[in-house]
Amino acid sequence: MLPGAVIGWDMSAALALGDALGVPPLAMAELLPVIEAVMVRKLNEELAANGAPGVRP
Repeated sequence: MLPGAVIGWDMSAALALGDALGVPPLAMAELLPVIEAVMVRKLNEELAANGAPGVRP
């Protein structure tokens, strides 16, 4: 995380979690980048709207 912005996920952790949950690797390769992009955009929108340097609980 940059001060005031989210730049992405730890993809190694996301892939390990998907593997532990039994998600097929091809599905993870297709879906994780899209999910990550939406999550980053929405979190940064929330940060900008709240003027906060971090994510609110």
